[in-house]
Amino acid sequence: MLKKLRSNSSEQNFGWRRMKTNARGGWVCRRAYTLVETMTAVFVLAIMLMALYVAISTGFSVASVSRDNLRATQILMQKMEALRLYKWTQLTNASYLKPTFADWYDPSSTNTHSGGTLYTGVVTMEVPTDLPDAYKSSMRAVTVTLFWTNYPHKPANTVIVRSRQMQTLVARYGMQPYIFR
Repeated sequence: MLKKLRSNSSEQNFGWRRMKTNARGGWVCRRAYTLVETMTAVFVLAIMLMALYVAISTGFSVASVSRDNLRATQILMQKMEALRLYKWTQLTNASYLKPTFADWYDPSSTNTHSGGTLYTGVVTMEVPTDLPDAYKSSMRAVTVTLFWTNYPHKPANTVIVRSRQMQTLVARYGMQPYIFR
């Protein structure tokens, strides 16, 4: 039937398409995309690209916050481990155990104290209130609190202050005489 249609006319109407034969005798569609179809495709593509950009930028910011949280935890653990090495006289001496400290972290270089995130910490030591009177002179509760911001060079209204805290009990003669009685 196609041969019969081809021999009758060089242009036929097949439903919604207008078809025409080319120089080699094959059928060629004369219909093209309209401006509305093209603009719709461009709009859908623009929405998809914006969503991809938002997803990538959100992923980078989540990774940055996770890196800062991990570094804060490392600093807290470092301070707690250092406290375990102190003698009782060093812990109770305010000139030996500094109440504040600062630590820089720049992921693109080493700790050169020239940039990156500034972590400021506070070490407090107090007598626990829930202990029997016999133990109050031999035990202390040590709390290390760390503060940092999301980015130090942002405007003041967009800065987010973050903090982490760890607490431990320190005993004069170790914890074993107090726990296993």
